[in-house]
Amino acid sequence: MRFRTLLLFLPVVLLAAFGTAAQTVHKGDLAISAPYSWATPAGAPVAAGYLVITNKGLSAERLVSFTTDLADQPEVHEMTNEGGVMKMRPLAKGLVIPAGATVKIEPGGYHLMLLKLKQPLAAGQRYKVTLVFEKAGPLEVEFEVRAMGAGQKKGHGGQHNH
Repeated sequence: MRFRTLLLFLPVVLLAAFGTAAQTVHKGDLAISAPYSWATPAGAPVAAGYLVITNKGLSAERLVSFTTDLADQPEVHEMTNEGGVMKMRPLAKGLVIPAGATVKIEPGGYHLMLLKLKQPLAAGQRYKVTLVFEKAGPLEVEFEVRAMGAGQKKGHGGQHNH
């Protein structure tokens, strides 16, 4: 009897644990999944957004830019390690998503930079971003704000100093 009760409640538990992270938005050949940001301290001037972009098409696509009401200066950025020094720069020509590929926009690599943040990001908050693609055009995605460090891999920081 206990096993049967467990089976009845297992889907509810799984949905509660993974429901918010499972959002996937589709447009044409693109699939956007797992959009999130970390919470920021009060007065922080910057934040970053992360997500996964899958291009199921036969030709490359490009994330040209994005907009959000939360920041005055949204930019698509790349972080690289050059001689042991982490360097960050905006991608002036956008981010190429190769045909048939998945690009992870994650801490320590590509990310959506929210410069001149208008308000701090609080855990549990949701906010909208409009991703602008070269071919597919605009695509609205809702981001989840997670508690700082929640779900991070050990030894890998999710915050950037700018």
